[in-house]
Amino acid sequence: MRLDKWLKLSRVIKRRSVANEICDQGRVTINGRPAKASVEVKATDKLVIRFGQRLLELEILAVPAGQVSTKMAKELYQTLGETSLKEVESELNPAGAGDDDDDK
Repeated sequence: MRLDKWLKLSRVIKRRSVANEICDQGRVTINGRPAKASVEVKATDKLVIRFGQRLLELEILAVPAGQVSTKMAKELYQTLGETSLKEVESELNPAGAGDDDDDK
């Protein structure tokens, strides 16, 4: 199943057109690689989706054959984590590290 269709069926993203747009913008990765909307997803794939200032990490548990109910949609994936981009930046650049304010 295509990534954009899976994102819509799982109700992670409301509309397939929006899922397509965020994939085109490079805001979705599958197993650490940037993913286009047309890439085929399978169970065990790990997704990272950037929504504004937060990152959502998911593991795909199932790929449905067709439409699914709201209850069933929540069973298609497992949330591995959700972090703020500010938290990630602070981990990468601890206080004072990387500041090049030295006048030479």
